[in-house]
Amino acid sequence: MKQLLHTPEGVRDIYNGECGKKLALEDRLHETLMHYGYTDIQTPTFEYFDVFRKEIGTIPSKELYKFFDREGETLVLRPDFTPAIARVAATIFADEKMPIRLCYTGNTFINHTSYQGRLKENTQMGAELIGDDSAAADAEMIALVAACLLKAGLRDFQLSVSNVDFLKSLIEDAGLDEDQEQELKELIKNQNFFGINELLEGLTVSRSAKASFKQLDELVGGYEILEKARDVAPSTKGILAIKRLEKIYDILCYYGMEKYVTFDLSMSSGAYNYYTGVVFRGYTFGSGDAIVKGGRYDTLIEKFGKEAPSIGFAIVVDELQSALSRQHITPVLQPEKTLVLYAGGREEEGIRLASELREKGERVVLMKKEMSKSLEDYQEYGRRSEICQLYYIAHDRDVTEYSLS
Repeated sequence: MKQLLHTPEGVRDIYNGECGKKLALEDRLHETLMHYGYTDIQTPTFEYFDVFRKEIGTIPSKELYKFFDREGETLVLRPDFTPAIARVAATIFADEKMPIRLCYTGNTFINHTSYQGRLKENTQMGAELIGDDSAAADAEMIALVAACLLKAGLRDFQLSVSNVDFLKSLIEDAGLDEDQEQELKELIKNQNFFGINELLEGLTVSRSAKASFKQLDELVGGYEILEKARDVAPSTKGILAIKRLEKIYDILCYYGMEKYVTFDLSMSSGAYNYYTGVVFRGYTFGSGDAIVKGGRYDTLIEKFGKEAPSIGFAIVVDELQSALSRQHITPVLQPEKTLVLYAGGREEEGIRLASELREKGERVVLMKKEMSKSLEDYQEYGRRSEICQLYYIAHDRDVTEYSLS
């Protein structure tokens, strides 16, 4: 049997400098989440299938990694953190009446039917604000996203914000049957505006509804676009959706984060059908997909047994790191390492020196010099192992310091 030494399609090894940069990036993001008062939570890597069933509104079942336990129950690797946190909110925090702020770090697993170079295992960091239905909560989450991206080192990024209730008002006004509505939603999700207009032209739809959808691709821009969207809104639901966005923008001005926000009223909830209000995505140069996805999910947790309007987001760490690399932005790394190398018979001196340096906060590699290797061999090893300096304790107990940077 042939031994497979490479990774499966859609996953990869992360090592050396890249791994160090990723961990440093995660540290900076986590620090920001902590500054906003969020508490860490860890949920299982796999859950019962029901946590991610179709009715929950997460990704399609065919894209889940499924397997069975000993009792024959169907389990899945988590494709998404939000339903798992909703389960926790409805069980562990069932009796909590005050808002709950949780944050997480972990990997998600999606078996993309169309691979196209996308990773099937991604690291996500995110936050969930549970039990608060206010515009202030929406603004806090968007401001927190901006703060995280700034902490990561980004300066050129855009947070695209919408409200799914606005699109729902347009769809309801069109008066379509279930199949037609599903086709229309798919076209909206893919931003296929030509297809939207073509579909509606072939259906018995009011002239005003057709006119509203024809303006959909123009409802993208700054705060001023919201006034135009008000004129397009066909019902109270649509107008209230725009008013909510206006209120969120006003609060973001208090945070000083409004300059990173644009509005895109054509943006749908995407693959996640549990979003009920404001939705947002983060974009920057050097990434082919959104680096942040989030939104409000006021009815999700009640499917697990507790009424709790909530909002959250997930940062796709791998996408963010790729964008940072392409923009030549290097995260602040942990201190570089020091190598303490000692000759035979000088183990005690080597350990003592390494201990002293570690007490000062240095990262120290301790090694005994082999007779078959030269000092230059260890210097070369240090350079390719992110070691910046080398202390060599010779047989005569002399200590020589070498800079490797």
